[in-house]
This record gives sequence, C-alpha cells and structure tokens, in this order.
Amino acid sequence: MFELSQSDYDILHAIENIVDGIAAMYGEHTEVLLHSLDVRNPSIIKIANSHVTGREVGAPITNLALMKLTQGNDVSGAYMTKCPDGKTLRSMTTIIRNPQQQAIGLLCINTNLDAPFQEVMHSLVPCLLPHIDRPQKTPETFARSNEEMMHSSIETVREQVSNDVDIAPSKKSREIVTRLHEMGIFDLKDSAQIAAKGLDISIHTIYRYLRELKA
Repeated sequence: MFELSQSDYDILHAIENIVDGIAAMYGEHTEVLLHSLDVRNPSIIKIANSHVTGREVGAPITNLALMKLTQGNDVSGAYMTKCPDGKTLRSMTTIIRNPQQQAIGLLCINTNLDAPFQEVMHSLVPCLLPHIDRPQKTPETFARSNEEMMHSSIETVREQVSNDVDIAPSKKSREIVTRLHEMGIFDLKDSAQIAAKGLDISIHTIYRYLRELKA
C-alpha cells in the first residue's frame, strides 16, 4: 500500500454509486462496500447494507481483504466467510487500480446466506411482494446492436406517447421525436432514417423537429 493521491481518490469516489447500485440490485441481505487502500488509513469509505456485518464507514480493512491483494487475481472467486455473530457469507472482492496499475481500493460484496429464503426472493423478485397494483412491465430490451436498440427505443416511446390521452393526436409525432432526442437517440448513426421509418413520417419532418428543438 502507499499514500493515495487526489486523482486516486477521484477514481474511488466515482465508484461510490456502483456500491449503491449493486446493493439495490441484490437487496438488503447483500452488503457492498468500498475500501480505500491508503496506507495512512486503509478503511471503508462507502458501504451499503452495513447491517449484514455491522460495520460502518471508517472501519478498518480486514486481514482477508489484504490477503486478496497478494493472490494474483483482480477479481476473486466467490469464497465463504463468517461474521462475528455467526452468519455465513458468500463473498467476492475486486481490486481497483489507477492508470499506473497500482491497487488503490477494493470493492467487496458479502451476501448473507443465512437470510430467510422468502425475504431473499422478495428482494430479487419484487413482483412477489403483495402489492395491490401489479408492477408495470419494464421497457428494457437487451439489444444486440445499436440498430436493434434504436428500434426498441422508438417502439417503446411510440407506445407511451400513443397511449397518453393528454397529448393531442396532431402533436404525438413531435412528442415522440422530442423524447427520443432527450434520450440521445439522434446522436447515433442512421437514427433519423430508422426513426422516420418506424414512425411512418418523412425524414424531413424528423429533421425539422430536431432543428426546432435545437434552436
């Protein structure tokens, strides 16, 4: 370990929202934390779901985490650990490096395997929760190309606008183009042609709307 520079800390701080994102993805029984490897104070600088191990920001790095630095793999395989209170955890550690390939931090994930199965499933599959209203269908499509992604985005926005009774029929095409523009779709190659075909309007109309939006 060594003294981290400000640019090293900038890298670590940029990763903090990833901690929250992973924790939100896997639910309350998965702890996610970010360790600084600053030799002056190697400690946790960001943690989500800290109740899993009972640690907080400022807690020192663990001996096992330090061992991961010497094992030659930046992404460890999953391994089993135990909390002081006896919980069994499935853990994984990823080494974070700066542009000079120096280790500056660790991203650690700890899942409580002793958590009640039903609670874990409710975290992973929210639709199992007893909501009065059914969750809305997600518009996300896992596209294999930019063109497929554009087609999917255009169809999703077209359906949203078509079903919105507050938008006058004469303004729906413009509203679709506006929303696609805000999504950055028209920054992609051939997007105007694809949108014109998908919306059944002329490409000149697309360009006119875009000029007006950028004016």
